[in-house]
Amino acid sequence: MEKKFQNHIISNFSFLKDKKLLLATSGGIDSMVMTYLFHKLNLNFALAHCNFQLRGTESNDDETFVKQFAKENKIECFTIQFNTENYSKEYKLSTQIAARKLRYDWFHELIEKEKFDYVATAHHLDDQVETFLINFSRGTGLDGFTGIPSVNGNIIRPLLIFSREEIEEYAKENQIQWREDSSNASDKYVRNKIRHQVVPVFKELNPSFLSSFQNTLENLKQEQSLINDAVQNAYQNVVIEENNQLKITISTLLSYTNYKAYLYQWLHKYGFSAWDDLFDLVHSQSGKQIFSDEYVLLKDRAFLILSKIEKKENEEYIINSITEKPNFPLNFELCNLSDISNSLKNIIFVDESKIQFPIKIRKWKEGDYFYPSGMQGKKKVSKFFKDEKFTLFQKQDTWILESKNEIVWIIGYRADDRFKIDNTTQHTIKITFTNEKNI
Repeated sequence: MEKKFQNHIISNFSFLKDKKLLLATSGGIDSMVMTYLFHKLNLNFALAHCNFQLRGTESNDDETFVKQFAKENKIECFTIQFNTENYSKEYKLSTQIAARKLRYDWFHELIEKEKFDYVATAHHLDDQVETFLINFSRGTGLDGFTGIPSVNGNIIRPLLIFSREEIEEYAKENQIQWREDSSNASDKYVRNKIRHQVVPVFKELNPSFLSSFQNTLENLKQEQSLINDAVQNAYQNVVIEENNQLKITISTLLSYTNYKAYLYQWLHKYGFSAWDDLFDLVHSQSGKQIFSDEYVLLKDRAFLILSKIEKKENEEYIINSITEKPNFPLNFELCNLSDISNSLKNIIFVDESKIQFPIKIRKWKEGDYFYPSGMQGKKKVSKFFKDEKFTLFQKQDTWILESKNEIVWIIGYRADDRFKIDNTTQHTIKITFTNEKNI
């Protein structure tokens, strides 16, 4: 195993040379064997141990064991204790999910604070099988069948090519000490039930099951690579990235026979779960929306538009004088007639005598109307939006500048004719909108 590990590191993890590494060490057989192998290769590493306080004195003894091992072998060691049960209740998570989140959040904190390059975990081939079957039992796409990645950002898993049996044999041959986790014997958790009751059946049916599974996993990864290429090519043809949004062109999307598969590949990372409703959105009426925790997908005429749900901000700002600096990306300044140029979408010039402070910046509301510059008569703001083909998101993001309960400017889009400069103007105010994300 030692030679196989060395060749594996040289072939697949050569980037670890001269890097500062952190080994996730529970004290169990897998992480202790990983630590022993890293030590054999003279790699630069420290240990990180999490005490989740789920098994009473046994958890504390695990922590003591890892600390003592690190001390005896002159290895730097980081430890932390979590009140996992309270955390899981507070955030309504299962104990296992809570422990995983606490663990990885801490690892990333250590990476940042202590300048580690990578964190290594001791997942092995049997873990791959169990994860595959868990995902299969719950329903998953191809991503769920390609197993635990050996490299995921700065998390590495160098033992994935080894079976639990190989690890146990190596530990015994080299008299490596480890701690037994009593919870591994319980079938309380789904993973343990699969480990004790399901996997042995496969191994009985096929003594070479793990080897066959490894080959299958490699084939699936190759097929996933082909799919990723197809998904990326379709993305370039269908999706427009604009103003921190994704705009999916429906007509082009529907030219793909398996358009639902493409939508899933593009959108699953944004937390959506109601996939039937999301797929139906393609044929729904304009204005319908589907939400995840942080994102909204809107059907808007010829597009599906993905946007992040913004935290609610102030709906109103009051500006008392031209010299006041508002907490809003709008600048006011007096200017000479000689400085006046043609108004742009983000700049307007108004007659100072026609503006009365305090003025207000607010979101538009139903019933608003204004007198668009360059046009005769008034127009409802909602009609202006319709004529300009505003999306629902654009409407929600649009601000109004108001004086004396009259609209001065649909900010970033159109000024009101009533406040424009003319032959009688003595003083002019230049108003600039400095955030052009809506333009």
